[in-house]
Amino acid sequence: MAVTGSAGVCPVCEAPVLAGDSYCEACGHALGAPACASCGAAAVDAEGYCERCGARQPTGRDHAETVLERAGAVALTDRGLRRSRNEDAVALLETPDGTVVTVVCDGVGSSPRADEASAAAVETASAALARGVPHEEAFELAGRAVAKLATSLDDAPACTYIAAVAGRDGGVTIGWAGDTRAYLLPSGTPLTEDDAVETGEITAWLGADADDAGPHVRTLPPGTTGLLLICSDGLWRYLDGYDFPTSGTPLELAREMLRHALSSGGQDNVTIALIPLGEAHG
Repeated sequence: MAVTGSAGVCPVCEAPVLAGDSYCEACGHALGAPACASCGAAAVDAEGYCERCGARQPTGRDHAETVLERAGAVALTDRGLRRSRNEDAVALLETPDGTVVTVVCDGVGSSPRADEASAAAVETASAALARGVPHEEAFELAGRAVAKLATSLDDAPACTYIAAVAGRDGGVTIGWAGDTRAYLLPSGTPLTEDDAVETGEITAWLGADADDAGPHVRTLPPGTTGLLLICSDGLWRYLDGYDFPTSGTPLELAREMLRHALSSGGQDNVTIALIPLGEAHG
């Protein structure tokens, strides 16, 4: 199929091309590609990388915020300062009966297409939990969705996983695998333990190459109050000695924690979800 345009040069190899050419005969680049946000060349491939300068193109996941007005819960995710893409994913939703569901997944950076893994897991698990299925089943369904992305065990996208379900009746359950964490604010009490060894290498994840172990599941005592914080390591790696903010709306608190992570180096993607518990919920 020919593309319209005037004669010129290929934006990748600068070989001469003619008007109506679909591909550069010299290097095979598809002409008429989107322009790169970094260098301006019309050389962005189907996977979102510039074939000329190599830059990953911005996406809607670079920074996103979600607010549930009735429940007061919020979630935000940000690419951070050092990563070319955001491989975290987050879902935050409220069911008709007022139950709040959040799922946060952090793509394993050493795996291919980690952003696809986290997106698939979040979409699948949040939908399942909203239907009322238990954490173990939602985790299994999310694992299947991520495993389907693999073409082989050497090409297996992977992600960590944490999910929380907070009912209007005060019941709160958390399920996780990997090093994505939960805390109870304002005290900052940790509610999860990492699936990781001393070197920081995680020992549990979702993916075709993952073990068949299920998630850890924790139920908070009835009547627990405060803010439930779910976050990826882009935040918690900077929490040692950190005084959590105590005033402001949940969105203002989440933005303040994001600023802290970025000002501390922003080495990784940052995802934060905050759910008011007890009387503040709803």
